[in-house]
Amino acid sequence: MPANETYRSLSYWLDSVPGPLAPADPLPGDLDVDVAIAGAGLTGLWTAYYLAGAQPGLRVAVCEAEIAGYGASGRNGGWCSALFPASLAKLTRMAGRDAAIAMYRAMQRTVDEVGRAAAAEGIDCHWAKGGTVHFARSATQLERARDEIAEAREFGFGEEDLRLLTAAEAREQAEATDVLGATYTPHCAAIHPARLVRGLAEAVRRRGAAVHEATPVTEIAPGSLRTPMGTVRARYVIRATEGYTPRLPGLERAIAPVYSLMIATEPLPEEVWAQIGLAGRPTFGDHRHMVIYGQRTADGRLAFGGRGAPYHLGSAIRPEFDRVPAVFEMLRRTLTDLFPVLAGAKVTHTWGGPLGIPRDWCASVGLDRATGLGWAGGYVGDGVSTTNLAGRTLADLILGTDSDLTRLPWVNHRSPRWEAEPLRWLGMNTGRHIMSWADRREPRTGRRSLAAQAFGRFLGD
Repeated sequence: MPANETYRSLSYWLDSVPGPLAPADPLPGDLDVDVAIAGAGLTGLWTAYYLAGAQPGLRVAVCEAEIAGYGASGRNGGWCSALFPASLAKLTRMAGRDAAIAMYRAMQRTVDEVGRAAAAEGIDCHWAKGGTVHFARSATQLERARDEIAEAREFGFGEEDLRLLTAAEAREQAEATDVLGATYTPHCAAIHPARLVRGLAEAVRRRGAAVHEATPVTEIAPGSLRTPMGTVRARYVIRATEGYTPRLPGLERAIAPVYSLMIATEPLPEEVWAQIGLAGRPTFGDHRHMVIYGQRTADGRLAFGGRGAPYHLGSAIRPEFDRVPAVFEMLRRTLTDLFPVLAGAKVTHTWGGPLGIPRDWCASVGLDRATGLGWAGGYVGDGVSTTNLAGRTLADLILGTDSDLTRLPWVNHRSPRWEAEPLRWLGMNTGRHIMSWADRREPRTGRRSLAAQAFGRFLGD
């Protein structure tokens, strides 16, 4: 299959992005630069973008094994949200109440910064800041929704940040079934992620930084990125490899790659949308344990995803793991359960890919000035906006700029390593089954699952 078609098959987003998808500008040989970055997803590209903008003439090179946006950046759900994987309570235990609040406020501002930067660079990423509605579709889900509101109020976040909707108010957002209420936040935009990442790669090149595609990084060391094409030598070397991190020597237990899968329907007629809603293109999910996420695309499809695919022994990542028919069927059933009018709608695209989960489920960004090694990642699937915050923070750290960003609690946070195999495989897949079982049981019993709560504590929540 030609390269262009191979990459288009990776997701609906990449299939519908304008322009060719063949790798460009592979590393021509050994290279000396100021900053070398492994990975041309959103993290690596935002880092290069802000570095090049802050200090024109700085030599920055990004090395990517495939094409810019090959990984999660070109396959995700398209939520540019203020979600951060560690809760306010957890961040408070880590760094104090004020630091936790600052982290969440920074995430809210980052949503708008992504929109601002995309507009400034002429990137048409189908930006629609319609917020996020999470439905409560059982008594236990409504309890969790109320708990989320209570925590937000405890930390000073008001109704302008997160509010509880009645069932009627929730149905004004979308006519989902069995709705008892919902939470709603305005801090999210639905986007076309592949348009964003591909456009960002071109913006980085326009700013004078190099993006070398078809250049796999085989080793990261102080002062160098090693590739089959040559060695990139630099004072600062940044790891931006997210779910693919375990492929690097010495980092096999740093991140667990967990697969999230998606489907997209055909473009839906207006009479169907009249029955569904989502007129302002809010992103949507519900308060179940096993995460689901969806959006109405700019071309009138429903793009819908969720967890449920197995974790693979030894943090294995293979193309065949991107597609699990049983999970795609589960997603189809779940979507039809939410919106029965979709029973006859055709699913035109199915895809998936690995996201990165650190052992304590807390994303981090950092730089060791002694070695020049930096990193960002562990977004647990909430990376579309968090990558931008990471890129700006890394730029400040590299340039030695003392800023509000460099004082956020995730800066230089070190997550513990995952357990060795087979304990990692056993724990991750046991947890997957527990959460799925809890989602089936709770609506029947009306009581929260103690097993699901215990697994949350095991993950360090």
